[in-house]
Amino acid sequence: MASFMVGMAQMLVEGGALDANMARAGEMIDQAADEGCAICVLPEALDVGWTHPSAADLAEPIPGPTCDRLTEAAVNAGIYVVAGITERAAGRIYNASVLISPTGDLLLRHRKINVLDIAQDLYSIGDSLQVAETALGTVGIPICADNFSTSLTLAHSLARMGAQMLLSPSAWAVPAEHDNQAQPYGETWRTSFSELARLYDVTVIGVSNVGWMNAGPWEGRRCIGCSLAVGPGGEILGQAPYGEDAHVLMTVPVEPREPIGRGTTIAGKLRERGYEGP
Repeated sequence: MASFMVGMAQMLVEGGALDANMARAGEMIDQAADEGCAICVLPEALDVGWTHPSAADLAEPIPGPTCDRLTEAAVNAGIYVVAGITERAAGRIYNASVLISPTGDLLLRHRKINVLDIAQDLYSIGDSLQVAETALGTVGIPICADNFSTSLTLAHSLARMGAQMLLSPSAWAVPAEHDNQAQPYGETWRTSFSELARLYDVTVIGVSNVGWMNAGPWEGRRCIGCSLAVGPGGEILGQAPYGEDAHVLMTVPVEPREPIGRGTTIAGKLRERGYEGP
């Protein structure tokens, strides 16, 4: 399959500052297009910030005003956009992600399933998994902790549905005093992403925001980027810089592989690769 560039939009997200955050998202999408990217992946809850209490007032339906702004940016830039935003639906708030086509079609919406216990007072639990076929390959859009090593069954399911790329809006945070020299961040994600990439020949990309968390259960922590892309076989395609000020667009080349099998043929392929799970 043809290769293309993906823009990892490791952007500053300010808690509760919806308009400023959406403006930055638009700038990142434009920059990704200018740098020749076919897809721009943005962070989790980029509209108001992960677990920020303003979501209770500022979350919108999907489709709705927030999603419409991303759709307009995708169309103007002529690229696919994956983004994490908060969603209001039937009296509940969800931590959601969307996949938008260059022509403005909402191809996919995912509601985070593996919601942290500290976030369950704000976000409801998602109840479905889907993939979308695109001109660039089949895509799944799990969110952050959906890819924990203790919840990889979710990503296994997406891969078995035919996903060739797992594009994951994220919000990776550390305590204010975290010393990255003494304890380098990211092993959790390298382990999970590499396992999926090795078993299924998928490309896994997680894009985190940066900036201080100014409210919510983790107030005072720092979101520090370190956005990560892992290709088929577990090859590290790129890792963005660490730090609450590391607002940057990083581009990586992606070449999707054909799925390793379909239906019952997958189990045998996984056994050949050393997988002993169900």
